[in-house]
Amino acid sequence: KELSNDNILLCFESVNGSCKMSIFPPTIRVLLYLLLGSMSVLTVCGNLLVIIPIIHFKQLHTPTNYLILSLAVSDLLLGVLVMLPRMVYSAESCWYFGDLFCKIYTSTDVMLCNTSILNLCFISIDRYYAVCRPLLYRIKITVQVVLIMILVTWTVSAGVGFSMIFLELNIWGMEDFYYKNVACEGGCILFQNKVSSIVASVLSFYIPGVGMLSIYLKIFLIAQRQARSIQGTTNQNSVGKSQRKATKTLAIIMGVFLSFWTPFFVINCIDPFISYSTPPILFETFIWIAYLNSTINPMVYAFFYSWFRRAFRMIIGGQIFQPDSSEIQLFSE
Repeated sequence: KELSNDNILLCFESVNGSCKMSIFPPTIRVLLYLLLGSMSVLTVCGNLLVIIPIIHFKQLHTPTNYLILSLAVSDLLLGVLVMLPRMVYSAESCWYFGDLFCKIYTSTDVMLCNTSILNLCFISIDRYYAVCRPLLYRIKITVQVVLIMILVTWTVSAGVGFSMIFLELNIWGMEDFYYKNVACEGGCILFQNKVSSIVASVLSFYIPGVGMLSIYLKIFLIAQRQARSIQGTTNQNSVGKSQRKATKTLAIIMGVFLSFWTPFFVINCIDPFISYSTPPILFETFIWIAYLNSTINPMVYAFFYSWFRRAFRMIIGGQIFQPDSSEIQLFSE
């Protein structure tokens, strides 16, 4: 390999049309592997600690927890199938796994990110009925309804992800430009034309984001009104504590989702309109910030549940392997 004047190597020196490889100092490369690898492991382990209790303990077999299970599965798969290949690509700046696997990887990436976001949306709907329409909750949010939600989530996400990449809808109308100026051996990027970037961002982020924000805002306002209405008959300190806890939880739910995904989707919309001049390192950073949402989700949606802490202790202590452990009551009904 020959070092060029701008300190760039080729990913495949003997292949025509090879991508250029950015040179990271060995220390930076090791730190990248450690940081991104730890993030992937934390994502997998955190979501496993959500999945195992919900599957194992019968008391946790509820509509709400099935939605949390679906979210955890999508985030777990993201940690394994997306973060690990992306870690190598980010650290090496070259894709060494072939064109077909690049398409499968990119499709899976789009699918799982959409699945995670849609799961968050359905959880917000579940919470709306639980808090704002408690009398209708058991009628509207049944196991069958939740299973339909989960089926819709995964089917729509898979259809969007794989059809967009394998039918090349993301580069429709720009095929010549893409294959002449962007595509190269050793590269694996999700290149999008203006229409694709806008439509994908609006459907995958902006509409779900505004929807979640509206739902949780309504939950918060109704919860406040309910608290005021019972203030005369309920201890004011307990009401205040309940309000603070609800406010904190809702702020975390909305804040994590919006703050982690907003940078990527903003730049994803802007990039095609500025001649794709966004620095690759900035795009890469925003992608990993978005992935971090899947690392944080178990903490936000499960670590705040009292049953999770007890289930965690039982898993660590090996008690789940005891006979009839699935019948243990993790919390009082």
